[in-house]
Amino acid sequence: MPQHTHAHTHRCPACGGFSSVAVTTGARHFDGSRVTIRVTCPGCKGVGTATPARATLTRAGK
Repeated sequence: MPQHTHAHTHRCPACGGFSSVAVTTGARHFDGSRVTIRVTCPGCKGVGTATPARATLTRAGK
């Protein structure tokens, strides 16, 4: 039976680890390809991992 291995990093709760995505605007370029914009997660700032709350609190206190 397969063993499930969990991720060793803490994923960002806002994006679930998908830190940046390409979103289509609906418009097209002259060659027919779609116009896309790149959007990064504001919660993790495009890293994909979240810092533990304990580390955030200790840094804010200093």
